Amino acid sequence: MRKETIVWSYAGVRPLYDDGASSAQEATREYVLKVDGAAEAPQIINVFGGKITTYRKLSEHVLEHVEAVLGRRGPAWTAKAGLPGGDFPVDGVEATIATLAAKYPAIGRALITRLVRHYGTRARSILGLARSEAELGRAFGAGLTQAEVHYLIEQEWARSAADIVWRRSKLGLRMTPAEIAALDDYVRGALQERMAAAAQ
Repeated sequence: MRKETIVWSYAGVRPLYDDGASSAQEATREYVLKVDGAAEAPQIINVFGGKITTYRKLSEHVLEHVEAVLGRRGPAWTAKAGLPGGDFPVDGVEATIATLAAKYPAIGRALITRLVRHYGTRARSILGLARSEAELGRAFGAGLTQAEVHYLIEQEWARSAADIVWRRSKLGLRMTPAEIAALDDYVRGALQERMAAAAQ
């Protein structure tokens, strides 16, 4: 591999709780909660460390601290709740793809497959009433369409091309620098239009 062939790089940083371990390798990977403030005053819950695989347990643990002050709001429920777009069986990806492919016969199966793998059943929100790929709006490259860009802006808070092609997907690996720059211009314009409309 040569330096000029690298199209993107990133560094993943994991914050670890200082539990007194002699090295970072020995430090706990579990989350640690610390509550600051007196019981009768406003408090802040600090979260240290943790892993993406334990985020639900972490969230419920945080709510236990909140409910200790505000009162119990109900039983924990997130353990069996699906993520947005995940309202199908674990082995139901292919069936979901097939259902959408039947509903949108003029839209390529490769695009439908990618949308389902990225968004699950929320792919329907992106496809909407489109009867062809052309009706999904401008094509930015690598199968990314205007309809998907607007979904990401409105539902997933994307604010730049980097948000879309690197942070929420890796489509940038299959897009040219010119395509990414054009997408960035488009996103900036779309956000300005949204702000102008909100100000009226």
